[in-house]
This record gives sequence, structure tokens and C-alpha cells, in this order.
Amino acid sequence: MRPQTARLRAPLSAALLLAVLACASGVAQALEAGADPGMVVVSVDNAKIIRLPERTATVVVGNPIIADVTLQRNGIVILTGKSFGSTNLIALDAAGTMLAESFISVQAATSSVVTVQRGLERESYSCTPACQPSVQLGDAQRYFSEVSSQAGQRNGLATPK
Repeated sequence: MRPQTARLRAPLSAALLLAVLACASGVAQALEAGADPGMVVVSVDNAKIIRLPERTATVVVGNPIIADVTLQRNGIVILTGKSFGSTNLIALDAAGTMLAESFISVQAATSSVVTVQRGLERESYSCTPACQPSVQLGDAQRYFSEVSSQAGQRNGLATPK
């Protein structure tokens, strides 16, 4: 009876794993959707378009190290995640009256990033589909500097002189 038990465990384990992953995915989507409707979630090094009231003349970001905004016409704002953390965004009209306030959460992009931990040293790779070095906040200083330097040199070669 042991071989039959082993055959039953494999499909059961796979089904259990799929159920756990589905639940985790649902929780992640619910967290990103946010229980707080005033929370805007954006990933580091990504942009998101948000709409503010049309009369918006000035946009203030509480901590510009975490996020940056570019105000367009008709209350359209391009929000760019710059560093992990949370901050706020305030929309003012031409007279300085507050029209809206939103909270911004900047999180790590996890969809294609693989993190390699070597003792206390961390390295990140973008795997879409082949893995290539991709510096992320929190990577080891040596790795971050080497990869950034190579990227800067490569970009310099592509710039006309």
C-alpha cells in the first residue's frame, strides 16, 4: 500500500501548492488594490498615470526622494517611483486651495526580478526570460557600482559626440 500512498501524495501536494499560490496571488492583488482608496501603489523605476481634479495648478510631493510627479494638462499626473517607502501627494489650485490628497506607496517590482543572496551581499537580476544584471536598491555596494558603471559606459558609447 505504500506505493499507492506515494502516488496519491504527489497530486495532492501539487494541488495544495497551487491552492496556496492562488491564495497568495489573491492576497497580493487585494493589497495592491488597497483597502485604502486614497493609496496609490507604484513600483520603483516605474511610472503610473493618475488623475487629479482638472483645476490642479500645483502638485506637492511630501518626499521627492521616494516619488516624483510631472503635472500634465487637465489634472493628469505622471507619478514615478524612485525609492522604497511611502509619502503623500497634495493637489492645489491656482489660489493655493487644497483640492485633493493621496498617499503613495512605492514598492519593489517583483515580477521578473531574481534576488541572489551571497552571505550578506545581495545581487539582483532581471529574468525576462534570460537573467541579466539589474541593480536594485539594497544590492551590495560593489555589485551596484560595477553594474551601474558598465551601464553608464555603454550608454556613453551610444551617445553621439
